[in-house]
Amino acid sequence: MARAMDLDLVEVAPNAIPPVCRIMDYGKFKFDSAQKARESRRKSVSSQLKEMKYRPKIGSGDFDTKTKQVMKFLAEGHKVKITVMFRGREVFHPELGKQILDKIEEKTAGMAKVEAAAKLDGKNMILVLAPEKKSSAAPKAPRGTDDSGAHEVEG
Repeated sequence: MARAMDLDLVEVAPNAIPPVCRIMDYGKFKFDSAQKARESRRKSVSSQLKEMKYRPKIGSGDFDTKTKQVMKFLAEGHKVKITVMFRGREVFHPELGKQILDKIEEKTAGMAKVEAAAKLDGKNMILVLAPEKKSSAAPKAPRGTDDSGAHEVEG
């Protein structure tokens, strides 16, 4: 039947009971499956944990530059670990580090949510920000609207 139509009999679900086969053009099937795999790899977001280090006595220009970089990381979909490093007697004034972390939270409000609240860990104060989820997902096409003209053969 497949030869008469100048097509191939392709096993599309070998693990099903009984195995599912289709009469189709095998070259087109391979091309389409490769395209779908490439598209899914492109759409998948590889999220990493980026880190930005601040000091309690950071200048306003440096603070703005580092915070812009944090915002860029968040826009790309990465989580950001913000570390305020204390040296010497600075560790006795954790409120300075908390002020810096609060300013960062304020600047990134709307594009980031706090995943791990600010806490003192030895000589460092750490805060982890995660990007906000985008709620504007495009609606998907309904299933079963395949126009390939392929016929399913079971047996």
